[in-house]
Amino acid sequence: MQRTLVLNVVGLTRALLPDAPFLSAFAQRGAMRDLATITPAVTCSVQSTLLTGVLPRRHGIVGNGWYFRDLAEVWLWRQSNHLVQGPKIWDLAKRRDPSFTCANLFWWYNMYSSADLSVTPRPQYLADGRKLPDVYASPAGLRDELTAKLGVFPLFKFWGPAADITCSNWIAKAAAHVVDKHAPTLTFVYLPHLDYDLQRLGPNHPNIAAAVAQVDALAGELIEKAEAAGMAVVVLSEYGITQVSGAVMINQVLRRAGLLAVRPEQVGEQFDAGASEAFAVVDHQVAHVYVRRPERIAEVAALLRAVDGVQSVWTGDDKRLHGLDHERSGEIVVVSRADRWFQYYYWLDEDKAPDYARTVDIHRKPGYDPVELFLDPSIRSPKLKIGLKLLKRKLGFRALLDVIPLDSSLVKGSHGRITDDPADGPLFLTNRPTTLAAGTQIEATAVCDVLLAHVFE
Repeated sequence: MQRTLVLNVVGLTRALLPDAPFLSAFAQRGAMRDLATITPAVTCSVQSTLLTGVLPRRHGIVGNGWYFRDLAEVWLWRQSNHLVQGPKIWDLAKRRDPSFTCANLFWWYNMYSSADLSVTPRPQYLADGRKLPDVYASPAGLRDELTAKLGVFPLFKFWGPAADITCSNWIAKAAAHVVDKHAPTLTFVYLPHLDYDLQRLGPNHPNIAAAVAQVDALAGELIEKAEAAGMAVVVLSEYGITQVSGAVMINQVLRRAGLLAVRPEQVGEQFDAGASEAFAVVDHQVAHVYVRRPERIAEVAALLRAVDGVQSVWTGDDKRLHGLDHERSGEIVVVSRADRWFQYYYWLDEDKAPDYARTVDIHRKPGYDPVELFLDPSIRSPKLKIGLKLLKRKLGFRALLDVIPLDSSLVKGSHGRITDDPADGPLFLTNRPTTLAAGTQIEATAVCDVLLAHVFE
């Protein structure tokens, strides 16, 4: 078997490659293909396809989250690998050779999988409401091993207004340690750095070149280390992030039509999925719309087709055509125009927004919220406010960290739909060109087999 390192450089595209000198050189001496991704082109769905070789209709990951009908609740960013249906690449490899081992470092659905080593973000949630940075690792001792060597995982640099290169640097160092000490046959590494500024600023912003150079340097160090050890190396991305000019408030449309229900509470209006006739779980540029009664699907679909910023509305055969005919999918799947994205906001009066709306809370919000990458510009001294709130928490007082704005116009980049120009879409690079078929692209569903070819060539 050939030891293989797979780097997921999120957001890397052909259009950005000129600002990545090391990865450009790597592509030139090896091979490069455009990666024909799937819909939705979002983290959990694409990663699950890359690791299983099948579409969401079979692995069941229809987005970064969905409506759990039996709970009548929307859940995003769950972590159990049991949610991914069917065998994963490490299961297939072990069938070929039981001595095969795999390390999964920060790819999603990374808890309780059959991979030999895994590390994933997992905060400690204290009873007093505090959230402490930490990771989950298997075997359990790997957490202590990495924390002793690298310090506590910088969770608040992984997502939120402070997100930057720090967490990708921690992950890269953890990967180097795991490759050296544990020598897995196949190692998956997630480097999320580009995701942040591409969404904050958009790919056309002049500061993006510096962000690309930062992650290029990290990837370069890992590649040099791996190649010096004789390893095969793959660099890929899941999606490309394109420039956007505004959000589509799809849930506000459904509410005005009398389809989405809320409950007025002391902390604002609460979204009530179980009482709604129809609502959207938004995920960047794709939304799953759940319709309670089948006889109303056509009515809701017609309503959505008339919404400015909506490009496609899929039901029935269209969902099957795109591999989204799974029971977890909404009765309707909606795709935005290239220059728009979907925001989850369902309230019609900002003063009635729920308390979590102005916080970083990826588990409570009924949809993905990229505005969490920004501090509210109306706060005069945000660092002072955050410091005082954290001090109150340490002293045992409850304090809401309400520093996130409610201004969706701040977001300048998004993803989820297939990009109109392949140069703006994801890539697949390898130092083992013989594993690739001729052509200019590789299908996302073919990546699993190609990675197995790297290991067993």
